[in-house]
Amino acid sequence: MPTKNKILVTGGAGFIGSHLVDRFIEKGSKVTVYDNLSSGKIEFIKNHLENPNFTLIEGDLLDQEAIEEACKDTDFVCHVAANPDVRLGASDTRVHLDQNILATYNLLEAMRKNNIKEIAFTSTSTVYGEANIMPTPEDYGPLIPISLYGASKLACEALITSYSHTFDMQAWIFRFANIVGPRSTHGITVDFIRKLQKNPNLLEILGDGKQEKSYLHVSECVGAILFLIENSKEKVNIFNIGSEDTISATEIGKTVMEEMGLSSVEFIYTGGSRGWKGDVPRMRLGIEKMKSLGWKPVYTSERSVRETARALLGRD
Repeated sequence: MPTKNKILVTGGAGFIGSHLVDRFIEKGSKVTVYDNLSSGKIEFIKNHLENPNFTLIEGDLLDQEAIEEACKDTDFVCHVAANPDVRLGASDTRVHLDQNILATYNLLEAMRKNNIKEIAFTSTSTVYGEANIMPTPEDYGPLIPISLYGASKLACEALITSYSHTFDMQAWIFRFANIVGPRSTHGITVDFIRKLQKNPNLLEILGDGKQEKSYLHVSECVGAILFLIENSKEKVNIFNIGSEDTISATEIGKTVMEEMGLSSVEFIYTGGSRGWKGDVPRMRLGIEKMKSLGWKPVYTSERSVRETARALLGRD
């Protein structure tokens, strides 16, 4: 757990960000959330609104003056804000440039001007592209993303590492598997629940259903982040965070079906090896580096998905 007392969490009203805020508040830190609420939700942080150790600033990272002001009197920045929709890049080529790359540049400039020296950044497995080594280690290369989202996150990593070396900052960069759990707002589990609520007899699965990926519960993700910030002290610390196995799209469909109490659902497939342009059909991250420091996940991918379905259905 960071010993930092005053923490700024960008995107702190979002899915992962709000879970981080919960944990920081539990540990007694003073937390400021900076969020434009485009995908974040007030209800995710409403239990903190009256807490004297909590501040919400409704602002956009594209507003340079606003983020510079928000960074005043801050010890540590946890940069979670981003547009997380990988598929969106195929139809809107600008969104990830603005909301990921330019937003990160503005934040780093605000940190530089306010003499803030430490940042944790939530990156993604998509920076690896279609890796030919599984599980994929942190030193895999070359990094060739196949989605604009993955490209934008890799650009953010490069900005953060270069700022760290140029302006004597320290960075923690976390490359996530698919993170799931309560408050999920998008992703395959959310999609399948919505589809089956509309038609409990039929489930359309994008691609051939054989896509195999790693899923990690958000509670374990947050635990890993805090542990690694506390226990890794290089100038730039890059870690994969994921589970030690995978689950297929079809298996997720079966898990969601079971949790919804459905027994006779017909699965139909759109075909092809990937669900959409930019989809990486197979992903499993190597987490030996994280394990060598003393942290490893407890949940399997299947359990993470099942617990997520239960939470989203109000059954947890």
